[in-house]
Amino acid sequence: MRRGFTLIEVLVALVVLAFALAGAIQMSGALQHNSTRQSQALLAQVCADNVLVQLRLAQQLPGIGEQRAPCEQGGQRFEVAASIRPTPNPAFRRVDAQVWLGAQPVLRVSTVIGQY
Repeated sequence: MRRGFTLIEVLVALVVLAFALAGAIQMSGALQHNSTRQSQALLAQVCADNVLVQLRLAQQLPGIGEQRAPCEQGGQRFEVAASIRPTPNPAFRRVDAQVWLGAQPVLRVSTVIGQY
């Protein structure tokens, strides 16, 4: 009597291994995508913070309206669109800064800037 695996058993083992490898490859791709998205969000946060700090350093209330500013971080070119709106208290302005990478929105930050 011979001992060993039959062809069917080997094929079943190969199919199970193929499914496991396919799942691992898919998970690896998802992790890479999430890592890229996280680094883009971090760089976009730096861009939004830069625009908000510039508005605060002006030491005057920003004018109501829209402002756009390019921002290069980490070798990527972002664009920051700042929307400045009034609040019920005239001594404050609401600022919404949206950061774009190409045509894709990456981050949105909202804050209130007061009169100095």
